[in-house]
Amino acid sequence: MQIDYADGHVVVTGGAGALGAAVVRRLIDAGAVVSVPAHDEHELRRFELRSHERVRVFLGVDCADETALARFYADALGRPPEGKRDTGGLWAAVHLAGGFAMGPFEETSLADFQAQWRTNVLTAFLSSREAVKLFKSRPSTPGGGPAGGRIVNVVARPALEPRLGAGMVAYTTTKAALAAMTQALAEEVVRDGVLVNAVAPSVMDTPANRKAMPSADFSAWAPLPDVAATIAFLASPQNTVARGGIVPVYGRS
Repeated sequence: MQIDYADGHVVVTGGAGALGAAVVRRLIDAGAVVSVPAHDEHELRRFELRSHERVRVFLGVDCADETALARFYADALGRPPEGKRDTGGLWAAVHLAGGFAMGPFEETSLADFQAQWRTNVLTAFLSSREAVKLFKSRPSTPGGGPAGGRIVNVVARPALEPRLGAGMVAYTTTKAALAAMTQALAEEVVRDGVLVNAVAPSVMDTPANRKAMPSADFSAWAPLPDVAATIAFLASPQNTVARGGIVPVYGRS
């Protein structure tokens, strides 16, 4: 299936990371204009797409800060990029911002748990809320139906199979919460034409994972371009029916 965003505007939190860069690449190749919030320059050190004509980077944005994220959405949607037509505002929000932590449960501090909650749940909650506000404010389609939009979150395999989360209880708990939020929100906003889904990766083939597990069978891991392709479809105008899904992207692992 040919995916065509037709200059549609997509926000990608965590867009400068390994999966983020693959998703941004897939989106711009499909004709999207992408806005990426970033906390600082350090976050962007390997993000080669920052100067692409279809990518706009906004520095100084803490995605877990309510005021900062609302300001980012206002700035990102204030005007179309130079040379691009105004397609009526935001089309999709893809939430890749997050973090991973593991360790014995009895050694997990409150600060550790709160940090996982902040990065894995709060960032997606705040961004989803701003996105839904904008989706609902867009003009209806020529046929009178809701203009709609798309949201895609990223959970993890242990969110669906919590027994796999032994040794990483805080991470597993927060990803499971995000999966529940995805499905609850999908049901609430579907009549506004907004389709909400998530993908659940197992181990992905990233440089960091290869470094951490050098003796693993890398070929069994989920390739980043394939995970990105799944996300890009779920966020696209060509997805007209999928909602409330938590799509496994496990590879062979």
